[in-house]
Amino acid sequence: MDAPGTPDAPTATDVAAAARHDPPLPDAGPDGTLPAVATVADLVGWALARLGAGHCFGVVGSGNFRVTNALRAHGVPFTATRHEGGAAVMADAYARMSGTVSLVSVHQGCGLTNAVTGIVEAAKSRTPMIVLAAETAPAAVRSNFAMDQPGLARCGGAVAERVHSAASALTDVVRAFRTAKNQRRTVVLNLPLDVQAMPAPRADPAALDLAPPQAVRPGSDAVERLADLLAGAERPVLVAGRGARAAGRELRRLAERVGALLATSAVAKGLFEGDPFDLGISGGFSSPTTAELIAGADLVVGVGCTLNMWTMRHGRLISEGTTVVQVDLEDEALGANRPIDLGVLGDSAETATAVTDELERRGVARTGYRTDEVRARIAFGSRWRDVPFEDASSGVRIDPRTLTRALDDLLPAERIVSIDSGNFMGYPSQYLAVPDENGFCFTQAFQSIGLGLGTAIGAALARPDRLPVLGTGDGGLLMAVAELETAVRLRIPLVVVVYDDAAYGAEVHHFGVGADGRSTGADLSTVTFPDVDVAAIARGFGAEGVVVRGEADLEAVREWVAGERDRPIVIDAKIVSDGGAWWLQEAFRGH
Repeated sequence: MDAPGTPDAPTATDVAAAARHDPPLPDAGPDGTLPAVATVADLVGWALARLGAGHCFGVVGSGNFRVTNALRAHGVPFTATRHEGGAAVMADAYARMSGTVSLVSVHQGCGLTNAVTGIVEAAKSRTPMIVLAAETAPAAVRSNFAMDQPGLARCGGAVAERVHSAASALTDVVRAFRTAKNQRRTVVLNLPLDVQAMPAPRADPAALDLAPPQAVRPGSDAVERLADLLAGAERPVLVAGRGARAAGRELRRLAERVGALLATSAVAKGLFEGDPFDLGISGGFSSPTTAELIAGADLVVGVGCTLNMWTMRHGRLISEGTTVVQVDLEDEALGANRPIDLGVLGDSAETATAVTDELERRGVARTGYRTDEVRARIAFGSRWRDVPFEDASSGVRIDPRTLTRALDDLLPAERIVSIDSGNFMGYPSQYLAVPDENGFCFTQAFQSIGLGLGTAIGAALARPDRLPVLGTGDGGLLMAVAELETAVRLRIPLVVVVYDDAAYGAEVHHFGVGADGRSTGADLSTVTFPDVDVAAIARGFGAEGVVVRGEADLEAVREWVAGERDRPIVIDAKIVSDGGAWWLQEAFRGH
């Protein structure tokens, strides 16, 4: 025990601050306020912690050192990444899977530009995320780091905010957090260096009490019109998207009442897992059975779903004469991608509940599309793994269908699957089952390869109760491979499945194969590469690495699953060319 008056032993934060000749970060007082000696940087960290920020990811430089340590001092977990791009993608995935506002901390100028692709992905996906971007002082016009950071944020679809002064700092932070949380927006909060260093005024914790957003209830006329359509439909299908991920129970109840089949966009995979009338993913990933049943609908209702070209296969899943309804929180989204017969402005769960109650009041209960025949077709044909195929494995390279189906059997069911972008992506998306909508993280709004590894790490930290699994290509993994060290350092039991075709496969098939299935004769040397020993690279980072050329090679994966799982395993699966995955034909159609 220390003698009276002896100060406590210094913390790691104190030591780091002393090394920079900065005073230790102040603690909040007994009433929750910050001492007057705090700087604005301290105030920002304290306020975000009090507001409920879930986790911060970033690369720390001189401009964001103080605010990052302030977050840590007030209880916000921080993960140091190897690149700001990885930090942004991890934060995006963390927010999606945890339901909390995540943070990214970057240095001014180049720190922000390094993170841009991940920020744009999050912005397009309406991820509630705040990027804490240090910013050069207005007077530093000749600084190497000076740039139009708000303009950069806006051009990528994010909301640009700034901490303008010490006096306005708390209000500025609260405004940014409210926008991120209540409007589900990605916010770039610029933190000028001169303002960060200013003494912060005392802050009242009561100013941080944010009222939760109110659910938008649909109008009575819209409820009645949708109830009319559902009551008269013989073959209704409900397609749930990102905006309906919290409305699974309500949509199941509505579908049962009117005899509707259930489907999701790719991002909401798993929402109706276990329901005998769940078709799975609607769109390019759909099995032939799923596509046929959706195209056979006389009423399609998109709930929290934009009904875009991916989800509707460029409109081919909507047959002539089919009535189309869209339910969304934003008026501008209604009919944005295709003509609709009815647009309903409202929250997904609120709308489903209101329409179900109206149908119950009318005494409507229909069998609709839910016949025994349809149930059997779904049970035996809606999943790609149940569709027969001729194994193309050669002994030197493995068929990606054989590989993924075997992994689905081998890996624990309680998993969280993340997907990178590329020709391979349909295999893990459709052949790997997930327990629910919180078991699938699909960062594809910007369609950039190389986001998968960051996605998987962020998802793993948000759901440590589940085994994280990543499906990626060799190109995407090598583009982001620095973050493998992050996964190793954090001892994440991550399964990285690399569909290794030694190429940018999508481009090979896009330009190398004609509509008749024959070679175009195009020079593909710009998109093909020498074979790389990805497993050896993984071992160099401290992960376990295994090369898979056939099912027998998966025994090493089985042993890893049965072991301690104290580090990632990278499966370098040398796959056969599939001649262009089935979903790829849909993706490139019309481009």
